[in-house]
Amino acid sequence: MVQDTTNLLAPATGAVIALAKTSDPIFSQGTMGDGFGLTPTTIGKVVAPVSGKISMVADTKHAVGIVTNEGLEVLVHMGVDTVGLKGAPFTIKIENGQEVKAGDEIAEMDLDEIKAKGLDTTIMVLITNSADKISGLDVTEGEAKAGEAVATAYLKTAEAEDTSSKKLSYPELASFIIKNVGGKENVNNVIHCITRLRFYLKDESKANDDVLKNQRGILDVMHASGQYQVVIGNEVTNVFDEVVKQLGPLDSEAAPAPEDDGKNPVSKAFGNLIGFITGSMSPIIGVIAAAGIIKGILALLTLPQLGSLLSVKSTAYITTSAIADSAFFFLPVLVGYCAAKRLNSDPIIAAVIGGVLVYPQLVEWGKAFKTMFEVGGIKFEFLNYTYSIFPMILAAWLAKKCEDWLKKWLPSYLQMIFIPLITVLVVSALTLMVTGPIIQGVANGIAVFINWLVHASGWIGGFIIGGFYQVLVIFGLHWGVVPLVAQQIAGTGESALNAIICSSMIAQGAAVLAVAIKSKKEDLKELGFASTISAMCGVTEPAVYGISLRYKKVFISGCIGSAFGGLVTGLMHGTMYGFTGGLIGFSSFFNPKHPTDLSSFYTFLIASAVTIVVSFIVTWVWGYNDSMVQGAKVAKKKRPGSK
Repeated sequence: MVQDTTNLLAPATGAVIALAKTSDPIFSQGTMGDGFGLTPTTIGKVVAPVSGKISMVADTKHAVGIVTNEGLEVLVHMGVDTVGLKGAPFTIKIENGQEVKAGDEIAEMDLDEIKAKGLDTTIMVLITNSADKISGLDVTEGEAKAGEAVATAYLKTAEAEDTSSKKLSYPELASFIIKNVGGKENVNNVIHCITRLRFYLKDESKANDDVLKNQRGILDVMHASGQYQVVIGNEVTNVFDEVVKQLGPLDSEAAPAPEDDGKNPVSKAFGNLIGFITGSMSPIIGVIAAAGIIKGILALLTLPQLGSLLSVKSTAYITTSAIADSAFFFLPVLVGYCAAKRLNSDPIIAAVIGGVLVYPQLVEWGKAFKTMFEVGGIKFEFLNYTYSIFPMILAAWLAKKCEDWLKKWLPSYLQMIFIPLITVLVVSALTLMVTGPIIQGVANGIAVFINWLVHASGWIGGFIIGGFYQVLVIFGLHWGVVPLVAQQIAGTGESALNAIICSSMIAQGAAVLAVAIKSKKEDLKELGFASTISAMCGVTEPAVYGISLRYKKVFISGCIGSAFGGLVTGLMHGTMYGFTGGLIGFSSFFNPKHPTDLSSFYTFLIASAVTIVVSFIVTWVWGYNDSMVQGAKVAKKKRPGSK
């Protein structure tokens, strides 16, 4: 669905500036509506910025109103505080009720006379009913000639006008989303992560980005990793449940193959890989994050400095530790199940293959690293696949291929028994003997290398990673990093990379906290405090999409604070022993193997303090003020590949 637009022309020759940069506080704060300013640099000829009917000519001749056929009420205000000149510098060329075309001369203004009175000559072009009629305004700043298009207004659809400000219930919001992603018939599959609904659509061009973006309860939409992502925030699980309920069974296998979008095959393959990893990992992130918190708290309770409140030999410790370890120990089972769901294959078969990898006897042999078995004269070594991710992701893909091949060649009456039998046997054997050792060896090598690289680069690596990590979050590419962090913790027991990432979460929380405290807008304060809590708990999307990216300086301020937090972490060689980030992940900085080693925890405290202070101050001083206009109202993202 294409959004209707209206172009606005430069009312004179001069420099176009954003409304927020104009000198009059009433105009610059958007009180009179969205628009732009133009500082004339040549003769004072003023032209109509739009076509329509003259609706108003001020008695003092300093302002003209035009109503367009689309219902936009456009005000051309010549100069700042020029009402007191009682019309002396102005000559009106039109009459009230007259039809004009965009570019027609409507007035002249004597620039020298206005300047002689010490007044600003800036011409304001405002859409006074912008809140009701438009969903966004693109403004191109810089030099422009009279009559040249310098802004584009995005007209609201009737649906957006009626519902965008209304808070919908979960069922209503689900229906709204399904309708605006192209309907049930356009959906192949849908999954969710911590904050986003991730749709696999047959045709993404059928989705209505602008209507979705402007609906209350939706923070943003994105096209990334082969998915159409609808950013919801902390309520994503409730919305997802309603979406699934309303969609019902999805016949994704019957969906037509997507058309060639002209993308580079390498980038397309990378996007598909990230999408597959996302589908395999995102449903279980919450579980392993919770398990990491439990393990960190257990490490805290056993610290000698606290009097060893809990003995490692006690029943309570052993039981609680088993609860926390189960999510990591059986990670291949969970990953296999989710990967199969993403591939639309049998999740039970994939889960059973994951169970094979963590079967107790095989695990014991894998821990020994010396247990060998021989097939056809070739010796194979058992590995320990608990805590592993990548071998199981590949195994799920192999299982899908095996299932598809068997469905073509086996009679239907044999498929129920022999597809699971053959798939489990073949894929399990391949994973244990061939692909598993290769993938696990490479994954462990990469994990060790990244840990070494982060430690070796010190403050430089910390500064760069800390400063730019949230940029990956914007595009959903951070899901390519998540498995690497998990693999680091599985292979080495720690992740220096995750310690730096932790600062980036805290930084965005501190930045939106500054906005919440400084702003006098009640809705922004409410969203700011809620987003702060979410970010401090390790989920930054509500902060990033709800506030930071709409006021881009806030996002940059958070990145600056994160860079300094990463610098401190890298300088002090901090590391994490768990998965959970943000302030709530403090327990992940305790070393479970060496309870007396508190160096990483002290690094966390110092880095967090630096991150919060820098992010908060930069946002407060430079990043935000209430006169700024939301980015979502002045700049619309274009769909990748759109013309």
